[in-house]
Amino acid sequence: MPLCSVSLDDLTLEDESSYSHVALYATLKRALRRSGHRFLVPQGNEVASWDRTVFLNLTYWNADKGADILCDRHLAADVVAHVAWHSVVASSLEKLVGKTGVKTPAGLFFAESIASAFDLYLVGRLFRNAPDSDFITTQIPIMAEAAEQAGLEREDFSALIEQVVDDPERAFEDLRTLLFDVTMALYVCPDAESAQRTLEQFDGHRFSSLLHHFQLSVWVLYARAYGVTDDAAQTAISSLHQTLRSEPDSLDWLLRSWLS
Repeated sequence: MPLCSVSLDDLTLEDESSYSHVALYATLKRALRRSGHRFLVPQGNEVASWDRTVFLNLTYWNADKGADILCDRHLAADVVAHVAWHSVVASSLEKLVGKTGVKTPAGLFFAESIASAFDLYLVGRLFRNAPDSDFITTQIPIMAEAAEQAGLEREDFSALIEQVVDDPERAFEDLRTLLFDVTMALYVCPDAESAQRTLEQFDGHRFSSLLHHFQLSVWVLYARAYGVTDDAAQTAISSLHQTLRSEPDSLDWLLRSWLS
């Protein structure tokens, strides 16, 4: 089943109507279209298995000349946003720290933390406005299971989601900060004991129960395999991380600075 390269306009976008009230989605979609990002799909009308595409995407995540692999010519709207953030952040960081700097552990973690935290922002925006959307009906149970496995009671998870719905922008930044800080700390851990102590330091964070939902092992292993050393870039990206952290609305900062 050979793969062929297609553009965003060659794909059928699913569940877009659920995002009609999320202005940032349309902005991200336009940015992704302008970027010329490519996707790999089976040729003709063939359909690849879900487990195969997940394996390819996780194993070859963010590789040079890589593209997102899809089961067929359909793409969920939330994935459009996720891929768009990767494209926007990579392009913006390249201007700031150069192409090499984007590939540092800090550059990789910074991009992925923004794209992944935006998923939680979408939960906050869609949970009440589009409760029957594909994104909510699939992601909430998955997040609930991850939280339960981490020891969070069901009623506490419900309360956590209510907090996200009440302030999606704050939820985005809190999770973005957590994901970046945790992965940067895990990256330098020499062994499992050290990693366990590191994770325990973040147990008090309100989103700590969702950490393993985000496949952090893939982030860390990819950075160790492909990350490059550039101390100046690492410092610049860490400074940018603190800038976002100090903003009253980091999503608005990203919109004004990188998406206007």
